[in-house]
Amino acid sequence: MSEPLDPMMFSGCGPVPLHIRFGNKWTGKILACLKTGRRRFSELQVPLRGITPKVLAESLRGLERDGFIKRTTYPGVPLRVEYELTPLGFSLLEPMEAWCKWAEEHLPEVQNIHEEATARSAV
Repeated sequence: MSEPLDPMMFSGCGPVPLHIRFGNKWTGKILACLKTGRRRFSELQVPLRGITPKVLAESLRGLERDGFIKRTTYPGVPLRVEYELTPLGFSLLEPMEAWCKWAEEHLPEVQNIHEEATARSAV
């Protein structure tokens, strides 16, 4: 039998004041689109096929609010807006690449486990 968990194991950890937006379906793709430089909204829509303008706008606002991207507005008619990664946003690229590599290596294993669990629950 293993040792019981220490009930105070997280006592030194304060509450995390923000949620990590990285789990969002589109966040990683948006960050990847911005890793080479500034992009306009319409440029982001091209590789992000399937994302609605509303969801893209909400995702960009959230990423800006969390400090991962910067939004720059230029005067004119129509107004021109560009998005770019902040240093904090750039800091996510390396762990994101590691996660993608892990997923590529282990996807077949995870899929098999998922299929087996689904088959067991159907019985």
